Amino acid sequence: MQENETRPASERPMIDREMVTRQHDTKIAYDENSHLIEQASYRYSLQERSSPNLYRALFDYQSVPKVSFNHRFVPINMPEEIWITDTTFRDGQQSQAPFTVNQIVDLYKMMHRLGGPKGMIRQSEFFVYSEKDREALAACQDLGYEFPEITTWIRAATKDFELVKSLGVRETGILVSCSDYHIYNKMGLTRKSALDKYLGVVKEVLSLGISPRCHFEDITRADFYGFVVPFAEALQALSDESGIPIKIRACDTMGYGVSYAGAALPRSVPGIIYGLNHYAGIPSKMLEWHGHNDFYKSVTNSSTAWLYGCSSVNCALLGIGERCGNTPLEAMVMEYASLRGTTDGMDTTVITEIARYFEREIGCEIPARTPFVGRDFNITRAGIHADGLMKDEEIYNIFNTEKLLGRPAQVAISATSGTAGIAHWLKHRCPDEGADQYDKHSAVVKRMKELIDAEYASGRTTTMSDKEMVSIYREAAEEIKN
Repeated sequence: MQENETRPASERPMIDREMVTRQHDTKIAYDENSHLIEQASYRYSLQERSSPNLYRALFDYQSVPKVSFNHRFVPINMPEEIWITDTTFRDGQQSQAPFTVNQIVDLYKMMHRLGGPKGMIRQSEFFVYSEKDREALAACQDLGYEFPEITTWIRAATKDFELVKSLGVRETGILVSCSDYHIYNKMGLTRKSALDKYLGVVKEVLSLGISPRCHFEDITRADFYGFVVPFAEALQALSDESGIPIKIRACDTMGYGVSYAGAALPRSVPGIIYGLNHYAGIPSKMLEWHGHNDFYKSVTNSSTAWLYGCSSVNCALLGIGERCGNTPLEAMVMEYASLRGTTDGMDTTVITEIARYFEREIGCEIPARTPFVGRDFNITRAGIHADGLMKDEEIYNIFNTEKLLGRPAQVAISATSGTAGIAHWLKHRCPDEGADQYDKHSAVVKRMKELIDAEYASGRTTTMSDKEMVSIYREAAEEIKN
């Protein structure tokens, strides 16, 4: 047994956390994040190429993109603090008719209420190019909310930096595309010239005292060790030198990210977050994930980013955005509650207000079966399910939707609803008529079923409307009374 091991812990010499020593020519150091003595990470340098690496084995364009595995596993590393950011008024707005100033202000107010007193929706991102954009931004600033903090997105042009400075915004997003698809094929640059250009832009923004948020566009098709890590390290060095925080937004622009354990880069979400944190030294609070839903993976990938060390996930209300959309903000509210065991003060009932506002004021058609916000998300049509709801709502409702979303579990009446479905509808949708007194065995309910069955026997295929159901109830009740 070594001498130190026989002494009380309080008397043992402290580890010099700044010390770097050599053992068999391998550098080791105490890591502040893992609280372990670790071998110093390999320092990745920019790998210049004469031609782009398009990962043709994965993305041949003529078939569904492939997922490769290298069976390398990285540890889950949930940050101490996680939160949500919003891009409804930037990326989300690109997918539909622009919002009016009043609509932006109304939605921003609801987002503030949804985020709660702790500001769980930390930031909201705005365009600044049109007079309307700037008017909406100023109107939201005038509300005086701490959260969501208003941030912007700009092009890499000096006049844009001055514009952001004049608006009194503390942080702005800057597009810094990082895949060879963009660097070589879109911009006509090389990795070295792109890196130099990006760093020059960031330095200009820093000189104005503004915090840059660097949008690593198309990171799930980028050369992670040959470009992403060296670029991220260079940004961290600029941040250390200037004393101004620089965030990195990892953008899964095409929705190629996967959460599978053992999946290989560039598509591995755990690998991307671990690598930025561990190899590039980017703190969790400076990492943000921005996912798209082209392959139905945006919610899972965003949750995975949280789990593996990314503090922030970027979303849009109802998931609106380019092509198949962004990660739905309301989904990540529920994911937060699932992972943390608390809403941390978020007012989840506002989700329903937001959905109805989109339908009523903006004219957005929300698919009826969309989780949490679709009109049918907690409505059952099968009679056997309705029977279960009447006995115990928990059997067929995901949680207390009336408490958390202001939406009680309901049934829609169709050919398969049966007497249980009709009785449930009467109880919850027609109590003012005194209809909540009837159960599935009552004569009124049985007569209603006969009238409804006749409708479907004649060829009807759609569900019964509430107005029709009230009429059928009155008809049946009158017949039974007489």
